Amino acid sequence: MIKSLRGMNDILSEDYQRFTYFIDTATKIAQKYGYHFIETPLLEETALFKRSVGESSDIVGKEMYQFIDKGENDVCLRPEGTAGVVRAFIQKKLDKAGGTHRFFYHGPMFRYERPQKGRLREFHQFGVESFGVDSVYEDATMIMMVADILQTLGIGYKLQLNSLGDNNCMPQYRDSLVSFLDSCENKICEDCKRRKKTNPIRVLDCKNEKCQELYKEAPKLLNNLCLGCKDDFTALKNILKNNNIDYEIDTNLVRGLDYYSKTAFEFVSDDIGSQSAIAGGGRYDRLVEYLDGRPTPAVGFAMGIERLMELIVMPKTNREGYYIGAMDTQAIDLVVKLAQSKRKTEKTTIDYKAKNLQKHLKAADRTNAKFCCIIGSNELKDNTIWIKNLEDKTEKTINIGDLK
Repeated sequence: MIKSLRGMNDILSEDYQRFTYFIDTATKIAQKYGYHFIETPLLEETALFKRSVGESSDIVGKEMYQFIDKGENDVCLRPEGTAGVVRAFIQKKLDKAGGTHRFFYHGPMFRYERPQKGRLREFHQFGVESFGVDSVYEDATMIMMVADILQTLGIGYKLQLNSLGDNNCMPQYRDSLVSFLDSCENKICEDCKRRKKTNPIRVLDCKNEKCQELYKEAPKLLNNLCLGCKDDFTALKNILKNNNIDYEIDTNLVRGLDYYSKTAFEFVSDDIGSQSAIAGGGRYDRLVEYLDGRPTPAVGFAMGIERLMELIVMPKTNREGYYIGAMDTQAIDLVVKLAQSKRKTEKTTIDYKAKNLQKHLKAADRTNAKFCCIIGSNELKDNTIWIKNLEDKTEKTINIGDLK
């Protein structure tokens, strides 16, 4: 028997209902904030992610589904969504058009990492990207959008916040961090030794417990901010406070990708493990320029849908539509004809086999139909149909013509 590849799951039945409920909810909220849908290809040039995500990241270094295609092109399945949106933004010359551009997207991403609960090799993200707004108010609004989505889905969370500085203050901080890493190089993991040479700040994102314990004594980003970044971070905290968004400061929060600067944030939940991230993002003002576009301020976030599936509180669904069945084989053609007519206005399911009443009622219940409509031999002779309202349990018999 051929099985699905490890870390790649099918989405069926109840999971599909939760999945589509998440997409519908997040989409409606993003649209209320003035965002428009964008779809980018699953397959991109590998160079796009090496230049944006960064070769020091685990995604590029270990996790990409990368290969040479039949045209000798170095390509990969997208491991995250932001880089593709930025590439489209530049390719469509929106960077030169000026103004504000706001997009949301959802779809599959691919990373070759060890599968675990909520983390798959093919996973789905919902993401939002904003271009052209150089204001901390946009950062705060982005955070408030995530909070709105999670609250609407009934998901509890904690918001963690940090500032990564900019080109004015980062070089000085990087030097002090490297000096600290030099002093304990024999104690850090091999990945952190590699990161120290490529992008030192990424060591703070290391998941090795021994490294994390060491980094509690590392220089703090917030203590090295320039005046502009410090003022922005203070303003961000005030905006969130004024809008009743609680937060915690995490001085080691750097996110997992190289392109972030200034604001960085994560929403975490204890319900899927100790302080596990369920959404995150931040500002990436330099990324458009890195990818050969005109310098453009930008900020965004992404949410891993599979990580949220079990946390979603589904709304109570009302019964809807019709179930039509036959108790006499001679009535099946009539059932099919009635169903085709009824489907023009209502959700309608049918059964192609003649069954007794109890079996039809059970089948109607499984489809969550509001009305169970049955034609037996007596109804067929009288040109009538028996109907039971499965919500209030009332029953009646009407002429078939009155059902149309």
